[in-house]
Amino acid sequence: MTEILPGIHVIDGIDPDPSFTTHVYLVRDVGATWTLIDTGLPGASEKVAAYLQKIRVEPSAIKKILITHLHLDHTGSLKALAGLTRARTFAHWIEAAYLAERPKYAGPGMPPAEPFHVDETLKDGDEIDAAGGLIAYHTPGHTPGHLTFYQPTRKLLFSGDLFFGAEQGIGLSPPEHTLHTPTAQISARRMGQLAVSSLLTYHGGPFLEDGGPVLRKLVDSL
Repeated sequence: MTEILPGIHVIDGIDPDPSFTTHVYLVRDVGATWTLIDTGLPGASEKVAAYLQKIRVEPSAIKKILITHLHLDHTGSLKALAGLTRARTFAHWIEAAYLAERPKYAGPGMPPAEPFHVDETLKDGDEIDAAGGLIAYHTPGHTPGHLTFYQPTRKLLFSGDLFFGAEQGIGLSPPEHTLHTPTAQISARRMGQLAVSSLLTYHGGPFLEDGGPVLRKLVDSL
């Protein structure tokens, strides 16, 4: 995939194998700047750089990197891409503490190999001047400080690992990779109250035209 919706790209070629999709999103801001949502596994930065060259976007045009949560498949290239782009980095304040290893994370899933200090911390309901205006929602469960990002005008939900795409729709992230599934269920119900057109999942999907029905079907089953 490349440009999946106007101004929204999925970076090509960063999946470690065909069975494990990792959707790093490049989103155009109002104007000439861009925002990156998550960064992929270690080594993905080279593919991101190649993709930017392909679509003729200078790395310096990326002004913000938003992190949904601390797991390595989302943060493995955070340090490299922050260095390449000089973008400001954002994460929930809980995840920011774990990324900095203050304290070290001891839940399921791996954090980055080295500590990383984000530039700005976020909390539930914060508005971000990116992608035409995003709202950060704290959606814990998969990790303590997991975030989703909602664009209300276009009704887009960047859901990180709150949801996993599958052939039959979506499910919650698998329990073996999740800190506390009941809390993830509560977070999912909360996101089910939003008006969603496109559900931009990180693994599987995305669901560009039927995101709302897919999300409601899952919430109704919980």
